[in-house]
Amino acid sequence: MARYVMAVDTSRCMNCRACILACQQRNGLRYGYYRNWVRRTPDAGSPSGFAFQPGSCMQCENPPCVAACPTLATYKGKDGVVRVDKERCIGCGSCVSVCPYGARYRDPVLGVADKCDYCAPSRALGLEPACVQACATRARIFGDADDPNDPVAKILAVRKVTRVEPPEHSPKPTQVYLGETKPTDWPRTTALAAPLAMMHVVAGAVRWLGALSLFGVVGVFLKELVLPSGSGPRDPDKTA
Repeated sequence: MARYVMAVDTSRCMNCRACILACQQRNGLRYGYYRNWVRRTPDAGSPSGFAFQPGSCMQCENPPCVAACPTLATYKGKDGVVRVDKERCIGCGSCVSVCPYGARYRDPVLGVADKCDYCAPSRALGLEPACVQACATRARIFGDADDPNDPVAKILAVRKVTRVEPPEHSPKPTQVYLGETKPTDWPRTTALAAPLAMMHVVAGAVRWLGALSLFGVVGVFLKELVLPSGSGPRDPDKTA
């Protein structure tokens, strides 16, 4: 199976924001909500006076949002992409609060978590993510990192990469930046709110109780197969 990775060459970004608009349109995002962004920071060495850093969900190898989700609605697929099962999401916001990159939000109408999934429906049709297709300077390179013939695998093999990581621990982001990038200090320190943390514990206990209940049902079923109710030894002093 493919292992999808995005590499970003910040030196090519012109801040045209076509990637943001393309993402909004293709994924039908509500006005004022975004799955990706372009950060701007002063840079005296740049002709424009600024450095630009495109970003989106970092598709972490050890995503805190997955660990924080009490219903397992947020999960990491075998292809490396972190997704949201909107049928299971209860809108508690725990995944939003623990993401150090601010890459998630709650849909104001549906009340469920939303984030970049590399345009999963489009990829199923053989298309690149919208942000990649829309970038005129090809600042974003996307593909299968496990395929040595894929452009992203080739460029990762020869270029130095920078991973933007929060200070307290690394969730091991798989979205990387080619060469240097500014700023590298924008991930925020996060902590799960106490009620949400307790919800996660309770949900885990409920799942265990559910599993135990299932074992109980299976046990009763097997007992009925081997020794049906009413089929025990009969009293020899009683007649039929």
